This record gives sequence, C-alpha cells and structure tokens, in this order.
Amino acid sequence: MTTERSAAEPLDPALSDIAVALFHLRRVWAKPDLMKRIRAQTSGGPGARPLQLSNLMVVHAVAALSCAPEQEVTVGAVAERLEIDPSTASRLVGHAIDAGLVSRRPSPVDARRANLGLTDAGARVKQVADRFRRAYLAELTADWTDGERTEFARLLTRFADAAAQSPMDPDGVDKIFEAAQAP
Repeated sequence: MTTERSAAEPLDPALSDIAVALFHLRRVWAKPDLMKRIRAQTSGGPGARPLQLSNLMVVHAVAALSCAPEQEVTVGAVAERLEIDPSTASRLVGHAIDAGLVSRRPSPVDARRANLGLTDAGARVKQVADRFRRAYLAELTADWTDGERTEFARLLTRFADAAAQSPMDPDGVDKIFEAAQAP
C-alpha cells in the first residue's frame, strides 16, 4: 500500500479531518504540563520511586494477560502485549515491581522464567484507573446518544485494529521532509 499522492489526486476531506483530530488528541493528551501534574499527584511506592504512567501500562498488560489461564504472564508476554522491546519491558516491569504493583514468582513450567501477577495495590490501581477512564469518557460523550457512543466505539475499535495490523512507517517523517524538499 502506498501513502504517496500526486498533487492532482483529490483529497478526501474526511481523512483530513481524522488526521487533524488525531494530531490534536495526541497534543492534548501528551501536554508536558499535564504529565507533570500527573507525576506530582502520584505517591511514591516502596523506595520512594514516584509512580509513572508506564506503571499503569504494565498493570493493564499483566491484568489482561492474566485473563488467559493457559498463558504464563512473563516479561516477554508483557513486551509483546505493549509492543515494546523485551529489554524495555524488563525495565518497566522492574519499576512496577519496585512500586509494589506487580509481583514476580518462579514459573512452574520453566525455572528460568518468572510469572508476573498483580499485587493487591496493583489490582486497586487498575480498578481506580478503569473507573476514572470511564468517567472521563462519559463526561466527554455526555451529550451523545447511546447509539452514537456505540457507533463511535465500533468505529474506533475497527480503526485501532487496522492501525495495529498496518502500523505507520517509522521513516514516515523523514519521507515527508524528503518529499517536501523535492522539486
């Protein structure tokens, strides 16, 4: 699939609107002052390490993986779930363990691996995060009908699944600047 368009091709205004909205969402949710406020409001775990958003990512990954009883919850499984490098996952899992949100116990299948699980604190964090997320979304969609929320959920899920199947080219920004400089 090619993402390049010639100047003569007509633009789809809906696609332009989607691109602008997604860019705006990213900017709104990643504002440095918002991240600072979130970090300032989190208490330190054992060892006084402040809680990070990555702790929440690990908690959600461990919780989701724990729902499949036939699968061991390992650092590798967390890496796969979060779509990150195993060494990064190992570091993030270590931080979540240090924060008292995740526990590590020996694997009954392979002594070289460890199974991960949520601690009581981790389960509470997940429960509270889920409740706050639902309340935030309810606030944003308060004037929507049930049908609009259902349709948005269906389309957003479909969009996210398509994006996961065909991720953006990591060299895309370089290609944009190269194409913009071409005569």
